[in-house]
Amino acid sequence: MKCIKAIRASKDVEVGDIKRVDDKTAMNMVGLSWQYVSKTEWKKWKGVKPVEEKKEVETTEQTERKPYKKGSKPEKKSKKNEKIS
Repeated sequence: MKCIKAIRASKDVEVGDIKRVDDKTAMNMVGLSWQYVSKTEWKKWKGVKPVEEKKEVETTEQTERKPYKKGSKPEKKSKKNEKIS
């Protein structure tokens, strides 16, 4: 197994991408677009994950309903609970 690094961008590969392929495939790929790299460089590259941008959620002017704490929920007025004096 050999590790190779892209030195030219193509439709499937970006510059700097590293692949681990068998010897025969590596021999065919190395040239103008790929070059050999060490296994330690491949391990470092493999461990790096792309950073995803967090999208900030914009709050609207609508009021958000917060859940009530147990026992603090306001009681609904109903005709059964009302006493006529």
